[in-house]
Amino acid sequence: MKIQRLEAIPYAIPYTHPLRFASGEVHTADHVLIRLHTDTGIIGTADAPPRPYTYGETQASIIAVVQDIFAPQLVGLDILDRAKIRAVMDRTINNQVAKGAVDIAVWDAIGQLLGTSVHKLLGGFTDSMRVSHMLGFKPAQELLDEALRFGEQYGITTFKLKVGRRPLSLDIEACHVLREGLGEEVEIYLDANRGWSANEAMEVLRRTEGLGLTMLEEPCDAKEAISRRRLVEHSPIPIVADESVPTAGDASRELLSGGANAICIKTARSGFTEATEILGLCTGLGVDVTMGNQIDTQVGSLATVTFGAAFEATSRRAGELSNFLDMSDDLLADPIQIRDGRIAVRNLPGVGAIIDEDKLAHYRQA
Repeated sequence: MKIQRLEAIPYAIPYTHPLRFASGEVHTADHVLIRLHTDTGIIGTADAPPRPYTYGETQASIIAVVQDIFAPQLVGLDILDRAKIRAVMDRTINNQVAKGAVDIAVWDAIGQLLGTSVHKLLGGFTDSMRVSHMLGFKPAQELLDEALRFGEQYGITTFKLKVGRRPLSLDIEACHVLREGLGEEVEIYLDANRGWSANEAMEVLRRTEGLGLTMLEEPCDAKEAISRRRLVEHSPIPIVADESVPTAGDASRELLSGGANAICIKTARSGFTEATEILGLCTGLGVDVTMGNQIDTQVGSLATVTFGAAFEATSRRAGELSNFLDMSDDLLADPIQIRDGRIAVRNLPGVGAIIDEDKLAHYRQA
């Protein structure tokens, strides 16, 4: 089965409200749906979420690199030659989200060819993942109200609090209010999206000591090498690298340099192939991993569940899987359901992302 053509379809779906965090603000999901067509009629599907303020990729750049750079080199290759496909894409530096989406589409097509779920092809460890919900920049009481609502409605018991604001007291207050309002059994962890300096992050950890926070993600820019290493050495909780580790090589650098002692894996920027490499590196070194979210649609969240539930290490912690709830609509024909705080994998050939063609026609931009 050979690759016949690659399609990069731009579309836009509004969020129900603006999503704000230290590295940016978004109002609309301006994404790209990747469709990999084969000569047997099988189509592999994946979603590419541009995040220009984090990785530099835009909707236009993803379309250009997929259609103008990758497609001419990939057309005619056997879909099972994953290593060759990966090597072709690696000739082009950066563009991690574009590469990741093509890789997921390749896996999706392979799963359909074999009549097997990609979840089982990857490892098939468990059939669902616990869900972590992201809480954005809001007043402390509004954050608590949202967390209580999601706990009641979906059974979610893990929350990722977006921090990185100044004055620091805004986020410190939010931590205290959430802990008091949610109780000790609910997990809370922080993500600063590089919004603070390493020393500011140290101050926040000092003033939230005793609240039972479990992790602090990307507290400062990884370029603050010395101060960040000092933060990792003195922090009572894991310091998670996220934006600074889009590749296995980046993860290796941060772990070996002491810039982090836990890693966030995002299939949206690594696909399944490089995500497997990053996971192997982390498990070999005894480093905790989390499954992150790039404000993914349901198509993207399904890919995260597919990978995260396939391995023991990635299924230990709740995955960030609920950002699609902030979207006004989605492209999946069969929407994702969160039940008792979990999302189940789909026992279908491939990834199981079946697109509603009417919705795609409505939201597509070209």
